[in-house]
Amino acid sequence: MSGIAGDRLVDGYSLVVFDLDGVIYLIDRPIPGAVEAVGRLHAEGRSVAYATNNASRRSSEVADLLTGMGVPASPHEVLTSAAAAAELLRDRFPAGAPVLVVGAEALRAEVRAVGLTPVTGADGSPVAVVQGYGPQVGWVDLAEAAVAVRAGATWIATNTDRTLPSGRGPLPGNGSLVAALRHALDRAPDMVVGKPEPALFATAARRAGQGRTLVVGDRLDTDIEGARRAGLDSLLVLTGVSDVPELLAAPQRRRPTYVAKDLAGLFDPASVVAVPGKPEAGGWSTTVTGGGLELRGAGRPLDALAVLCAAAWSVEPTPDVRPGTPEAERALEALGLRA
Repeated sequence: MSGIAGDRLVDGYSLVVFDLDGVIYLIDRPIPGAVEAVGRLHAEGRSVAYATNNASRRSSEVADLLTGMGVPASPHEVLTSAAAAAELLRDRFPAGAPVLVVGAEALRAEVRAVGLTPVTGADGSPVAVVQGYGPQVGWVDLAEAAVAVRAGATWIATNTDRTLPSGRGPLPGNGSLVAALRHALDRAPDMVVGKPEPALFATAARRAGQGRTLVVGDRLDTDIEGARRAGLDSLLVLTGVSDVPELLAAPQRRRPTYVAKDLAGLFDPASVVAVPGKPEAGGWSTTVTGGGLELRGAGRPLDALAVLCAAAWSVEPTPDVRPGTPEAERALEALGLRA
């Protein structure tokens, strides 16, 4: 039994918007199959865009990075939280106004490009603090930002991702540094620009014009929630941060439309599943026993996942999952639900 009946998933959409980290690449290396998947979309003449919370590169730099990996991309296809934050600042403050930038050089460049003046310390009387991910951000940067915000500067975060995916597992992201400053100030940022706020996805959808948009991401708390806020369908791929246990425990605002192991799900109906599925489907069924969720039957792991989502999302709290048949044991192992 295939996960999606009928045509390929991609055939139902005129635009596919990809997250980058955890979907197309990890740090600076393409995820297996990603280059081929995007190349296939281009070969079919389909529209693509990229939306990233990572504020450490400008759109042109991201496009160059993708092209260097074998994914042809142009700057206008790339939407970054750095550029979105700079545009927000431009609309709020007069030309030339000083802005304290906590982040990478790319964020400074975006601020400069919209006619504002990047500064590095609170002594520059900044009207705003904009905080984005940068590998060199340290205590001194956070201290200057704290002084500036306490003096009345508007505080804007490009995003609040707790972690960044890497080949060594999740690493601290901008959200972890925002949390440190938030703890010191005992207040939240005045505004968060990136996902899960819907602006990046909504902008991409507007550029596409008529037709439906599909968001592809690896994080429930940013990509999937952001897509839902923007009123768009979403595909969760299990190549980055979020995994099956997190999916089963996801609140409604973070539940995707589809799930696939990787980007092959865009083209192969057997490699993607709509969630939640029916309570009994694909040879699988579940029963609640002793406070746990027992999976029984035999079939494809993805079909088991759809059935498990239907069961887990209907009860509170999320129950433990255990196998009721040898086939269920193997399916749970394939889904990362067994040690």
